[in-house]
Amino acid sequence: MVSSIALNGIVATSDPATGRAVRPCVVSVVTERADFAELVLDEPRLEPQRCLRNLSTVVSQHPYDLEPVLPVASLTPAASGLRRTCPWWGALDGRLDLLQMDPFAFEHLVRELFTAMGYGTWRTQNSRDDGMDAVAVQRDPLGVTVIAVQAKRTKNLVDPEVVRALLGTLHGKKTTRGVLVTTSWYGKLSWETAHRNDLTLADGRNLKALLLEHLGIDALIGLPKIPTGWPQADLT
Repeated sequence: MVSSIALNGIVATSDPATGRAVRPCVVSVVTERADFAELVLDEPRLEPQRCLRNLSTVVSQHPYDLEPVLPVASLTPAASGLRRTCPWWGALDGRLDLLQMDPFAFEHLVRELFTAMGYGTWRTQNSRDDGMDAVAVQRDPLGVTVIAVQAKRTKNLVDPEVVRALLGTLHGKKTTRGVLVTTSWYGKLSWETAHRNDLTLADGRNLKALLLEHLGIDALIGLPKIPTGWPQADLT
């Protein structure tokens, strides 16, 4: 009766930067019954890594650091009965709720977005200590553009200090400009700081639109309070 299986391997752990409980997805695969039936799992010479590649499995590039991957299976809670165990998925219609993602997964999603937009990306070490979560690189005939990226998953107004911290990172690192991505919104002081410097601010509405355009993800942002002037449709 089963024709295919979707598996998202999620690890229950804690974020070493905050001590908060997180659940990063480090392996994700969808396989058809016919493909799985060809496997001889008790064969001693079967190599697990090659087997996973053969099944087109998405595996964390740094699993021991618990760097997450974006699940290849968009599991709908209503259909799968996972509503209680997968808090990332919105209660309204089963779409991904960005505010329910753990910090590791959200940072990885932002890096995936930059990759889909044509940038080379990699995660920085101890990112919360230097105000930068990732580096994005764009190469063209005129040279190389290096961008410091910070992902801020929050339901509140982004503190202007976060913007200033990223600006300080630009002065201390060999980066051309900075991009701050958030699920919420920015105040007047943050926008003024960004306009005076090489900073680009992407608020929740921008992020939702970019995810849909470049990754095909129609995400929710379950803000408890919609900012003034934002239509509800921009977030749902």
